[in-house]
Amino acid sequence: MPVGVLCAVQGAAEAALVQAVEGDGRLAVTRRCADVVELLAAAEAGLGRLALVSAELDGLDRDAVAALHHAGLRVVCVADQDRPWLTDRLAACGADLVVPPPGDPGAARDVVGRAGALLDAPDRVPDRVTGPVAPARRGRLVAVWGPTGAPGRTTLAVNLAAEIAALGRSSLLVDADTYGGAVAQVIGLLDEAPGIAAAARAAAAGTLDVAALARLAPVASQGLRVLTGIARADRWPELPATALDALWAVARSLVDLTVVDTGFGLERDEVLSYDTRAPQRNAATLSALAAADVVVAVGAGDPVGVARLVRGLADLADLGLEGARLVVVNRLRAAATGPDPHRAVADALARYAGIGEVLVVPDDRAACDAALLAGRTLRECAPGGPARKAIAALAARLATLVPAR
Repeated sequence: MPVGVLCAVQGAAEAALVQAVEGDGRLAVTRRCADVVELLAAAEAGLGRLALVSAELDGLDRDAVAALHHAGLRVVCVADQDRPWLTDRLAACGADLVVPPPGDPGAARDVVGRAGALLDAPDRVPDRVTGPVAPARRGRLVAVWGPTGAPGRTTLAVNLAAEIAALGRSSLLVDADTYGGAVAQVIGLLDEAPGIAAAARAAAAGTLDVAALARLAPVASQGLRVLTGIARADRWPELPATALDALWAVARSLVDLTVVDTGFGLERDEVLSYDTRAPQRNAATLSALAAADVVVAVGAGDPVGVARLVRGLADLADLGLEGARLVVVNRLRAAATGPDPHRAVADALARYAGIGEVLVVPDDRAACDAALLAGRTLRECAPGGPARKAIAALAARLATLVPAR
């Protein structure tokens, strides 16, 4: 039985390619699609295993290519060779093959032959680190996550990134909290437009490279760049997982260590799981956690915060993450946990969550308030404070993930 081909090629090349497909005994055109919407609908309906698509087709981006791959199709894009940037963009979006428009029937048969050969190749494994520029070095990514209740995710992420930069490793601080990103305000940056939204748009279009990300993530201090987040929760659909997967890959080639401040939500919308193009509310957090080399799970140092952390760690384990995990209890104080606070929380987490090592950040309200008021880090405002020393020790541990340059 012939293999179905979905054709969404525009211009004179369409007729030549359709004729070449029909002349190939293994293939048959099952649908000629006018736009990306029709193409995706036909793909989801299982009408083909191969898609021939014009590079100029409206809406053809990383998300659309990912949806076609999810439906089991190989994607062949037809693009003019005199525009090499377009070929690079399509490759960055995940196209399996980019070919020039056929000028004659022989060239059309050659294109169809090359496209058909893809069907005999091993199944395509989605590459989470695909990008327009192959990284010369692979940096590391640390995701700072914590359950609901404001346990101090942003404070920890901001100060970790600053301490890592102070140790001589270049760092990028990314605000991926889609429930109310506050990184820009915490460190005193003018946030006219969220950098992460612009980076996600560029990644979706296949145009995000190291230079573009560097332009979107300004230098806040020596060795530290910041990619600001969305302060309005209703803008969360601007950060799809497919675009962020590409963003993390480019970030790894830009800096030694990327620190991502994530949101608290870990839930997936199972009702939408069949629709790969439907945005997921917690896509930004889940994407960062999946890409992370280390997940720093932070909870508040009080009975409610520890209980939330225990439940959150169970949810985190259900995700099946591959990265290492460090558990941090923040704002630890005797007034809320008893005369030996470190031992109290360590015992509770060992008993109820099976955690063998717990790192703590002592409560230092005065220093944190001063840093927040000044829009600076603890290293700048209270270098000798107990909270800053604890975070600096954690940063030194994370910095060992990458060698000093």
